Amino acid sequence: MKLAETESLMQRAIEATQRAFNTIRTGRANSSILDRVQVEYYGSLTPLKSLANINTPDASTITVQPFDRGTLNLIEKAISMSDVGLTPNNDGTVIRLNVPPLTSDRRKEFVKLAAKCAEEGRVSIRNVRRDSIASVQKQEKSAEISEDESRDLQDSIQKMTDKYTARVGELLAEKEKDITTV
Repeated sequence: MKLAETESLMQRAIEATQRAFNTIRTGRANSSILDRVQVEYYGSLTPLKSLANINTPDASTITVQPFDRGTLNLIEKAISMSDVGLTPNNDGTVIRLNVPPLTSDRRKEFVKLAAKCAEEGRVSIRNVRRDSIASVQKQEKSAEISEDESRDLQDSIQKMTDKYTARVGELLAEKEKDITTV
C-alpha cells in the first residue's frame, strides 16, 4: 500500500465523519439533517433528496417540495417515522418542518452523538493505519523493502494518522460549538 493511497483513505474517513456531523441537528434549520431519510417509493427505499427539492427559507424552517405530488404523503410518513425529531406540516403542495430551539438536555444528547460520530471516524482512520502498516511489514518480510525503509514508512503512516485524528478532533470541536451555541 502506498502512502498516497493511505492518505486518500484517511481523507475519505474525514469526509465521512463530516457528513455524519452534518446530519446532527443544531439550533438552526439545515437541509442536510434530512440526508438519512429514506422514502418507500414503488417498493424500494429511495433517498428523500432524489424525490423532492429541500430548502431552508429561514433559520427555523425547512421546506420539502416533492417533484411528484403523489409522493407527498409518502414523504410526510417517512419524515415522521425517521429519527429526525421534527413534525411535518403538509399543506397539499409543500411539507414544512419547523425547527424548534433545542433544549439544554437535547443539546447534550446531540453533543454525545457528535462525539460518537467522531470516535467512529478515528476508528476508521486507525483501521487504515493498521492495514497500511501490515502491508509495509509484509513487503519487508518478502524483502521488497529494507528494514530502514519499513521503519520510515511506518513512522510516516503514524504521523499521517496523528494528523488526521487531530483533524477529527477539530471537526468535533466545531460541531460542539455549533450545537451548544444558543
